Amino acid sequence: MTSLPRSLGRIAAFTDGLTAATYLARRNLARNGLRSTLAILGIIIGVFAIATLGILGSVIQLTAADALGGLGDQIIVSPNADAGVDRLTDRDVTTITRVVGDDASVIPVVTGGALVERGDARTFAALYAVERPRELFTAETGELPERHRRGAIVGSGVAAELGVEVGRTISIEGREYRVVAVLAESDGFNLLQPDGAVLIPRSAFADESYTQVIVRAESGSGAAAAADAIRASLNAREERVSVLELSRIVERIDQFFGLLNAFLIAIGAVSLIVAGVSILNVMLMSVSERRGEIGVLRAVGIQREDILRTVLVEAGLLGFVGGVVGATISGLVALGIFLAVPEVTLPVVVNLRTAGYLVFAVVFGVVISLASGLYPAWQAANERPVQALRVK
Repeated sequence: MTSLPRSLGRIAAFTDGLTAATYLARRNLARNGLRSTLAILGIIIGVFAIATLGILGSVIQLTAADALGGLGDQIIVSPNADAGVDRLTDRDVTTITRVVGDDASVIPVVTGGALVERGDARTFAALYAVERPRELFTAETGELPERHRRGAIVGSGVAAELGVEVGRTISIEGREYRVVAVLAESDGFNLLQPDGAVLIPRSAFADESYTQVIVRAESGSGAAAAADAIRASLNAREERVSVLELSRIVERIDQFFGLLNAFLIAIGAVSLIVAGVSILNVMLMSVSERRGEIGVLRAVGIQREDILRTVLVEAGLLGFVGGVVGATISGLVALGIFLAVPEVTLPVVVNLRTAGYLVFAVVFGVVISLASGLYPAWQAANERPVQALRVK
C-alpha cells in the first residue's frame, strides 16, 4: 500500500519540476528574443517544407488515383497481331464470357473512325460499337438504350463541334443517324475516349468483328483471376490474344508516386535538420552566456536533472512553436491548392493523410529541436559550480 503514495508523490514532483522548468525556459528564451525568433523561423521553414512537400505529393498521388478511377478492376483483351490475329470473333467473346463467369461483365467493342457531318459543320471522330453502352458511359442528355440497335450516341466534344442535340441527325459516310443521346463529358481516364467519339450500331460497320473486349470484374483480384482464365482458354495452343491487366499499371503508377512522395519528404527533412543545427547553435550560446547563473543555481542546491530539464524544455518550446506555425501555414497552402486548382477535389486535400503529414512534421520538428538541445543541456547539467562561478 505504501508504493502508491510514493508513486503519486514522484508524479507530483515531476509535474512541479516540469512546470518550473517551463517557466524558466520561457524566461530565458524571452531574454534573447531576436535569437529565439530566428531559431523558431528556421523550424517554421523546415516544418513548412516537409509538410507542404508531403501534402503536394499526396495530392498528386490521390488526384492520379481519382483520374484512373476504377481501372484496377478491368482488363483488355486484344487480338495478337504477332500471331496473325487482327480481330476477335463472336466465338472468342462467347469463350471469354464463359470462362469469367458471372463475377465479371464482358463488353466487346468494335472501333473505327470516320468524318462526321451536320450541315456545313464536320469533324473527324472515333467510331465505337458497344452493344450495352450503359455499362461504360453516362448520358448528359437523352437516354442510353439497353442495347444499341439504332441511332447514334454522340460524345460531348463532337456534339459541341457540330452543334447537335438529341433528336437531330448527323451523317457518317453518307448514312444518316438520328442522335438518341449525348454523352456526359469525361472527367477522368477512360479506356474509350467518349468525348471525341460517336457510338453507332455494330451492323453499321463493314467488318463487324471485334477489335477488343473489355472485362470488368468486381475487384482487382477478380480481374487477375479472369485474366488467367482467359489466357488459359484462348492461348492454350497459341497466343491468339494479348491480355492487359490494368491493375498492374495502376499499381506501378501508385508505386511511382509513393517514391516521389518519399523523395519530397526527404528534401523537406533536410531543411528541418539544417534548422536543428541553428537551434544547436542558439542553445550552445545561451548555455555559454548563462554559465555564471547555472553555477549559482548548482551552488544553492539545484540538481543536475533540473538544469537538464530546463535546457531541454527551451529547445522543445522552440521546436513546438515553430512546428505549429509551420504546420498551420502548410495547411493554409493545402487549402489554397484546392481553391486554385479545379482538378483537385476537397477530399484529396482534407483527409487523414494530410493530417498525418502535418502532425508528423510538427513531431519531427520537436524531435529535431530536442536532439539539438541534448548536448547543450548535458553540458550545462555537468558544469561544475566552482568553474561556473569563476565565469560569474
